[in-house]
Amino acid sequence: MNELNQTTYEWQNIPWRKLERSVYKLQKRIYQASGRGDILTVHKLQRLMVNSWSAKCLAVRKVTQDNQGKKTAGVDGVKSLSPEARLNLVGQLKLGHKVKPVRRVWIPKPGKTEKRPLGIPTIYDRALQALVKLALEPQWEALFEPNSYGFRPGRSCHDAIEAIHIAISQKPKYVLDADIAQCFDKINHQVLLDKLQTFPKFRQQIKAWLKAGIMDNGELEPSLAGVPQGGTLSPLLANIALHGMEKLVKDFAEGLKLFYPNGNYLSKERKRRSLHLIRYADDFVCMHEEKEVVLKCKEIIAEWLGTLGLSLKPSKTRLVHTLKSYQGSSPGFDFLGFNIRQYPVGKYHSRRGYKTLIKPSKDSQQTHYQKLKQTIDKRKAVSQADLIAALNPIIKGWSNYFSSVCSQKIFNRLDDLVYKKISRWAKRRHPWVFPIFVLTCGATPRRRKTQGNAHQDRDDYR
Repeated sequence: MNELNQTTYEWQNIPWRKLERSVYKLQKRIYQASGRGDILTVHKLQRLMVNSWSAKCLAVRKVTQDNQGKKTAGVDGVKSLSPEARLNLVGQLKLGHKVKPVRRVWIPKPGKTEKRPLGIPTIYDRALQALVKLALEPQWEALFEPNSYGFRPGRSCHDAIEAIHIAISQKPKYVLDADIAQCFDKINHQVLLDKLQTFPKFRQQIKAWLKAGIMDNGELEPSLAGVPQGGTLSPLLANIALHGMEKLVKDFAEGLKLFYPNGNYLSKERKRRSLHLIRYADDFVCMHEEKEVVLKCKEIIAEWLGTLGLSLKPSKTRLVHTLKSYQGSSPGFDFLGFNIRQYPVGKYHSRRGYKTLIKPSKDSQQTHYQKLKQTIDKRKAVSQADLIAALNPIIKGWSNYFSSVCSQKIFNRLDDLVYKKISRWAKRRHPWVFPIFVLTCGATPRRRKTQGNAHQDRDDYR
């Protein structure tokens, strides 16, 4: 790997495109070696990566400039590094076994009153984690299961929703909609380290991060299990821990006695394709046309999670059907903010007798509207431009997220609600503007049909 002359650049003048190209080529070699099972070459290239000046610069830039938490300090209080300090940090990055504890911060869950813990490492540890991730991620990207979508490069929530749509578009199915309880906080360290199967320096460094301890309100607590959320490497480690769930249920499907409508046995490949497990981080759905198969999969997955120190969350785990009600529950399910459901229709609308529609879930609509409402209520005295600047990112982000599904009616309804809220804000903020605004917009007065006195013929402006 050809390195640039490190002494000739200041931070502002580093040729980032050359560094990115150089690191990408090395990541590609790691990916190819991992895909063909050449573990010795993978480890050799990973050592080359963590010693690369280009990779260290990219890791420091990601933590100190690109990341939204770049001004968040760890237990040492260091944040907002200057260009000179960033170059010094690049020279200090080195694998070791001594790390500082993470700082615990409690943040509210979206739309809920309960809070979840974040573990914020120091900037040095975050940069070193980003460097290790550059070397570790391509190895596991070659091994990860095809229907794992959370926290992976080039994959998004919409890919998971599309996979669900493909899985249920041909036949209605029973769905196990499940969530893993406190996934990041309860992963067994020893099982995770054994699953990594990496060389000793990587293993020692990752073990040191897992066992670093937690500083909460000035008190140091030991970290006996779990991967602290807030670090650069924690999503990748969680994906590695949960790797193998899809293969587990697919292997179970091979042993099922399933038949074609004509009575012939299904082939092993056909049986594997009849069962779908789609996972996004710690949320997953398992789908099959027979209820008994899905219930058995639930038992198998719960037993497998027990070996990792994890369990299914009862309040968020339920069995539903995509087309008909099951045990009093309405058809369909919510996943990643979307509602996936099949509706019965006549033969002139669909030859299968149903249509699959994906919409924003009711919880997502309510959470979005409450956020808009709070934004408007908190800005009763600001100017119109400031209110628009605050609302536009929220509306655009939510609309873009749900623009790929059947959202037109929901968009129209929310647009009407927001218009009423803003017009109420305008009447309170500028009570004299509203009638002038209507007249200047060229609104045509609409007269009543009844004939009579002047007060009956008054104009109603739209």
